[in-house]
Amino acid sequence: MRYLKFILNLSFFLTVVFSSSGVFARDLSKVEITAVKVASNIVMLQGAGGNIGVCVGEDGVFLVDDQFAPLTGKIKAAIARFSSGEIKFVINTHWHFDHVGGNENLGEAGSVIVAHENVRHRMNTEQMMTFFNRKVPPSPKVALPVITFSRDIRFHLNGEEISVFHVKNAHTDGDGVVFFKNANVVHTGDIYFSGIYPFIDTSSKGSVDGVIDAAKQILSRIDDDTRVIPGHGPLSTKAELAVYVEMLENLRRRVARLISQGKTLKEIQDLGPSVDYDSKWGDGFLPPEKFIQILYEDLSDTTLTNTQPKY
Repeated sequence: MRYLKFILNLSFFLTVVFSSSGVFARDLSKVEITAVKVASNIVMLQGAGGNIGVCVGEDGVFLVDDQFAPLTGKIKAAIARFSSGEIKFVINTHWHFDHVGGNENLGEAGSVIVAHENVRHRMNTEQMMTFFNRKVPPSPKVALPVITFSRDIRFHLNGEEISVFHVKNAHTDGDGVVFFKNANVVHTGDIYFSGIYPFIDTSSKGSVDGVIDAAKQILSRIDDDTRVIPGHGPLSTKAELAVYVEMLENLRRRVARLISQGKTLKEIQDLGPSVDYDSKWGDGFLPPEKFIQILYEDLSDTTLTNTQPKY
């Protein structure tokens, strides 16, 4: 049941990308916010869009991402079931609207919004998500991060040391990974899609090489007991994240090899380089052929230069 809900939520995200605002509002009215306890003071909220991390305690509420604006009331109601504190800080893991849509409401309510400097830049200017052929207009001023960082930033709240560090050109060019040191929890943002092929936003300077490198950085900083909150999907573990990295490395290698042989995208898709992974990873947001398209478009340039990453 939980996995079915996960798939429905991802399908909803794809619907939002292509739908009119009327459909968007009507679908959101049906969304329920569910809470998953991660640690004594950490909760993961799932609804529509990216997973939300919540840290609670005597200093108030610290949020990681905030989904869509029409869900803010439901998100606050879900938090109120386990905390009476105000939402003091919101950290955005990247700029995509399914992770920052609630910024406007929370900013108006007085929450301090924090993100990598590239997140503010992209939210402050019109963006084009090429893969979906969708223009995203600039966000209103109140939705923009008011504190930005270039490499890392640290918070000391609720008895936690919360470290956020930037990874280069991974899901986007503004990704932040959030560690809750004392609770031994990490929120990966969309660097990690648990159980499905990930969307990599190459139009925002993301890359498969960057995702692999970022995931390996996370693996190097956690242990077998770390609880992993992915950008999308169920709560996860270090072992499951390692399997995800292995899948990405193998498919990256296969597609790069076929590109070097002069194969076209259609020829590569017809060859089915991901067929042995599709039953586990392909039943979700991106069908296998679309994920292969992302890899092909990302790797076509780098494969011709000794398969070096772009960044």
